[in-house]
Amino acid sequence: MQSGIDSNLNGDSASDRSIVNAAGQDGVGSGVTALKNSTGDVVAYQANNPNARYIVAGLGAYANGGRNTLAGRPINNFDLNMLKNFSLTERFRIQFGAQFLNLLNHAQFVPGFVNRIDNPVVLANTAAVRTYVTPGSSTFNNPEAIYSSNPRNIQLSLKLLF
Repeated sequence: MQSGIDSNLNGDSASDRSIVNAAGQDGVGSGVTALKNSTGDVVAYQANNPNARYIVAGLGAYANGGRNTLAGRPINNFDLNMLKNFSLTERFRIQFGAQFLNLLNHAQFVPGFVNRIDNPVVLANTAAVRTYVTPGSSTFNNPEAIYSSNPRNIQLSLKLLF
Protein backbone atom coordinates (compact mmCIF):
# COMPACT_ATOMS: atom_id res chain seq x y z
CA MET A 1 0.00 0.00 0.00
CA GLN A 2 1.25 3.46 -0.87
CA SER A 3 0.35 6.94 0.32
CA GLY A 4 0.68 8.51 -3.11
CA ILE A 5 2.87 11.34 -1.75
CA ASP A 6 6.39 11.89 -0.43
CA SER A 7 5.42 11.15 3.19
CA ASN A 8 8.97 10.84 4.53
CA LEU A 9 9.96 14.20 2.96
CA ASN A 10 13.14 12.85 1.36
CA GLY A 11 12.44 14.66 -1.91
CA ASP A 12 12.15 11.67 -4.22
CA SER A 13 9.26 11.12 -6.62
CA ALA A 14 8.52 7.60 -5.38
CA SER A 15 5.32 7.19 -3.45
CA ASP A 16 5.88 6.21 0.19
CA ARG A 17 4.14 3.49 2.13
CA SER A 18 0.95 3.93 4.10
CA ILE A 19 0.10 3.57 7.77
CA VAL A 20 -1.31 0.22 8.85
CA ASN A 21 -3.89 0.30 11.65
CA ALA A 22 -3.73 -3.22 13.09
CA ALA A 23 -7.18 -2.79 14.68
CA GLY A 24 -8.75 -1.58 11.42
CA GLN A 25 -11.05 -3.47 9.08
CA ASP A 26 -9.12 -5.48 6.50
CA GLY A 27 -9.34 -4.22 2.93
CA VAL A 28 -10.57 -0.74 3.91
CA GLY A 29 -8.53 2.39 3.23
CA SER A 30 -8.81 5.99 4.31
CA GLY A 31 -7.44 9.36 3.43
CA VAL A 32 -6.46 11.92 6.07
CA THR A 33 -7.36 15.45 7.06
CA ALA A 34 -4.59 17.80 8.17
CA LEU A 35 -5.06 19.29 11.64
CA LYS A 36 -3.58 22.77 12.03
CA ASN A 37 -2.64 24.90 15.01
CA SER A 38 -3.61 28.54 15.52
CA THR A 39 -0.76 29.72 13.28
CA GLY A 40 -1.86 27.50 10.38
CA ASP A 41 0.92 24.91 10.64
CA VAL A 42 0.01 21.24 10.22
CA VAL A 43 0.58 19.50 13.55
CA ALA A 44 -1.16 16.16 12.97
CA TYR A 45 -3.33 14.14 10.60
CA GLN A 46 -6.70 12.61 11.36
CA ALA A 47 -7.90 9.53 9.48
CA ASN A 48 -11.15 10.19 7.63
CA ASN A 49 -12.23 6.64 8.50
CA PRO A 50 -10.76 5.55 11.86
CA ASN A 51 -11.89 1.94 11.23
CA ALA A 52 -9.69 1.59 8.12
CA ARG A 53 -6.74 -0.79 8.08
CA TYR A 54 -4.75 1.28 5.55
CA ILE A 55 -4.37 5.03 6.07
CA VAL A 56 -2.54 7.54 3.89
CA ALA A 57 0.61 8.80 5.59
CA GLY A 58 0.54 12.59 5.39
CA LEU A 59 3.62 14.74 4.83
CA GLY A 60 6.10 14.01 7.60
CA ALA A 61 4.05 11.13 9.09
CA TYR A 62 5.75 7.86 10.00
CA ALA A 63 4.54 5.11 7.66
CA ASN A 64 4.67 1.68 9.28
CA GLY A 65 3.19 -0.31 6.37
CA GLY A 66 5.21 -3.14 4.91
CA ARG A 67 5.13 -4.82 1.55
CA ASN A 68 2.46 -7.33 0.58
CA THR A 69 0.11 -6.45 3.44
CA LEU A 70 -3.04 -6.59 1.29
CA ALA A 71 -3.54 -9.89 -0.48
CA GLY A 72 -4.92 -9.89 -3.99
CA ARG A 73 -7.84 -12.02 -5.03
CA PRO A 74 -7.19 -15.68 -5.74
CA ILE A 75 -7.31 -17.03 -9.26
CA ASN A 76 -9.10 -20.20 -10.27
CA ASN A 77 -7.65 -20.89 -13.66
CA PHE A 78 -8.52 -24.15 -15.40
CA ASP A 79 -7.04 -24.72 -18.85
CA LEU A 80 -7.81 -27.62 -21.18
CA ASN A 81 -5.82 -28.81 -24.20
CA MET A 82 -7.18 -31.50 -26.53
CA LEU A 83 -5.49 -33.10 -29.55
CA LYS A 84 -6.81 -35.54 -32.15
CA ASN A 85 -4.60 -37.26 -34.73
CA PHE A 86 -5.94 -38.39 -38.10
CA SER A 87 -3.79 -40.68 -40.28
CA LEU A 88 -4.01 -39.92 -43.99
CA THR A 89 -1.34 -42.36 -45.13
CA GLU A 90 1.60 -44.06 -43.48
CA ARG A 91 3.60 -40.91 -44.04
CA PHE A 92 1.07 -38.09 -43.50
CA ARG A 93 -0.95 -37.23 -40.42
CA ILE A 94 -3.15 -34.31 -39.54
CA GLN A 95 -3.35 -33.18 -35.96
CA PHE A 96 -6.28 -31.06 -34.83
CA GLY A 97 -5.97 -29.23 -31.49
CA ALA A 98 -8.14 -27.07 -29.30
CA GLN A 99 -6.95 -25.05 -26.28
CA PHE A 100 -9.35 -23.55 -23.79
CA LEU A 101 -7.64 -20.99 -21.54
CA ASN A 102 -9.72 -20.12 -18.45
CA LEU A 103 -12.17 -22.85 -19.43
CA LEU A 104 -14.75 -22.00 -16.74
CA ASN A 105 -14.55 -18.27 -17.60
CA HIS A 106 -13.92 -17.35 -13.95
CA ALA A 107 -13.26 -13.61 -13.61
CA GLN A 108 -9.67 -13.09 -12.50
CA PHE A 109 -8.82 -9.46 -11.87
CA VAL A 110 -5.04 -9.67 -11.58
CA PRO A 111 -2.22 -7.54 -12.96
CA GLY A 112 -0.80 -9.03 -16.14
CA PHE A 113 -2.06 -12.24 -17.64
CA VAL A 114 -2.92 -15.53 -15.92
CA ASN A 115 -1.60 -17.57 -18.85
CA ARG A 116 1.76 -15.83 -19.17
CA ILE A 117 4.63 -15.49 -16.76
CA ASP A 118 5.58 -11.95 -17.72
CA ASN A 119 3.88 -8.83 -16.41
CA PRO A 120 3.43 -6.12 -19.02
CA VAL A 121 5.14 -2.90 -17.95
CA VAL A 122 2.22 -0.89 -19.30
CA LEU A 123 -0.11 -2.26 -16.59
CA ALA A 124 2.34 -1.71 -13.76
CA ASN A 125 3.05 1.97 -14.38
CA THR A 126 -0.35 3.54 -15.00
CA ALA A 127 -1.96 6.14 -12.74
CA ALA A 128 -4.96 3.83 -12.32
CA VAL A 129 -2.78 1.10 -10.81
CA ARG A 130 -1.22 3.60 -8.40
CA THR A 131 -4.67 4.68 -7.17
CA TYR A 132 -5.56 0.99 -6.65
CA VAL A 133 -2.89 0.81 -3.93
CA THR A 134 -3.56 4.27 -2.43
CA PRO A 135 -5.92 4.23 0.58
CA GLY A 136 -8.72 6.74 0.35
CA SER A 137 -8.82 6.78 -3.47
CA SER A 138 -11.99 5.83 -5.34
CA THR A 139 -10.40 2.68 -6.79
CA PHE A 140 -8.57 1.50 -3.65
CA ASN A 141 -8.73 -2.31 -3.42
CA ASN A 142 -11.18 -2.45 -6.34
CA PRO A 143 -9.50 -4.59 -9.02
CA GLU A 144 -12.61 -4.61 -11.24
CA ALA A 145 -12.04 -0.91 -11.89
CA ILE A 146 -8.42 -1.40 -13.01
CA TYR A 147 -7.69 -4.83 -14.45
CA SER A 148 -9.17 -7.00 -17.18
CA SER A 149 -11.16 -10.04 -16.05
CA ASN A 150 -8.96 -12.30 -18.22
CA PRO A 151 -11.90 -13.85 -20.07
CA ARG A 152 -11.89 -17.30 -21.67
CA ASN A 153 -9.72 -17.73 -24.77
CA ILE A 154 -10.16 -20.53 -27.28
CA GLN A 155 -7.44 -21.41 -29.77
CA LEU A 156 -7.75 -23.94 -32.56
CA SER A 157 -4.82 -25.47 -34.40
CA LEU A 158 -4.32 -27.70 -37.40
CA LYS A 159 -0.95 -29.31 -38.06
CA LEU A 160 0.25 -31.43 -40.97
CA LEU A 161 2.84 -34.00 -39.88
CA PHE A 162 4.97 -35.80 -42.45
